Amino acid sequence: MATDELVKTTTGIATHGAERLPSVDIDSFNIELKDEDGFLGDRASKGAFREILDRWRKPLRKSGEDPFGKEPSEDISKKTLDAILIGDDVEASAVVHSAIEDFAQELAHVTRRFLKTKAWAKTERIVVGGGFRDSRLGELAIARTEIILKSEDFKIDLQPIRHHPDEAALVGALHLAPSWIFEAHDSILAVDIGGTNIRCGLVETGWKKAKDLSKARVVKSELWRHADDEPTREGAVKRLTKMLKGLITEAETDGYKLAPFIGIACPGVINADGSIEKGAQNLPGNWESSKFNLPASLIEGIPEIGEHDTAILMHNDGVVQGLSEVPFMQDVDRWGVLTIGTGLGNARFTNRRKENGKDRDSAENGKKKSKADKE
Repeated sequence: MATDELVKTTTGIATHGAERLPSVDIDSFNIELKDEDGFLGDRASKGAFREILDRWRKPLRKSGEDPFGKEPSEDISKKTLDAILIGDDVEASAVVHSAIEDFAQELAHVTRRFLKTKAWAKTERIVVGGGFRDSRLGELAIARTEIILKSEDFKIDLQPIRHHPDEAALVGALHLAPSWIFEAHDSILAVDIGGTNIRCGLVETGWKKAKDLSKARVVKSELWRHADDEPTREGAVKRLTKMLKGLITEAETDGYKLAPFIGIACPGVINADGSIEKGAQNLPGNWESSKFNLPASLIEGIPEIGEHDTAILMHNDGVVQGLSEVPFMQDVDRWGVLTIGTGLGNARFTNRRKENGKDRDSAENGKKKSKADKE
């Protein structure tokens, strides 16, 4: 893609998939660690938990005492499993607790491997996101993993991501935006693209209440389960454009000062020009083609928002989900995110410390300039 085309989609302060964002430096994301059995992240995915649960049901199934009957493990809802944890069926509860313990051991093993990589060295806190976190069994597994790691002298805090997993990436998209946006606008559009769903949201910045964006919230959202419809790639872009236009209309109707900015969370490794290098295999059609560029396609459909040229910034979905935690990570320097879903998303961040409202680099440059002036 030519440089002049690139400028049309980005904001000028960062490129798609950038290592440096307004609040953080991204030390790594989407690391694919391997062991003798394949990708390490597969050992701590939501599918892995279901396999572990099935393993614990097997001996009971043989004796005809499986408390879950004939229902396949992958079909038992998180809600049902949560209810069993506090229910009267002790044996069923014991099966779920056993599965949680084994899964926590796997998650601890995978986390340990991340912490031993150069990019994750000196990590002080890890937030865990993804759909698995949105359950009592997920929270127990996270807490148990933290205890295991601390018993091995890893000085690490592990905690569930604050925002609902359906909204974390939408809120996180705010942290892709340049700060000038918040001066004159009170909301942005955000998109979270997944292998099953595409979710769009109108995100209120809450900037007047909290400059650190800690009061941000999703005020409207729309979900499309594209996996049910099996659209073509072009059909998916068309539907996404329509969803975003609908939110623009609603924002205008409700009196929001919508910024001319769309933040996108997307699986895979995102190139600076907005193309996707790898990791988008679960999306409808071939999104890794050199001839396809989602930001450019969306700008064709939505060239302006509120009489201003539309700017779009796209980043990896694990990164963007993690960014929703930026306001709450200011007491540490280095932190990471793990997202438990189809695979294990991951990103590691270093906060860019602010000095008198300026980032550290600007402050350092200012000091050097001042010193040079005196000399």
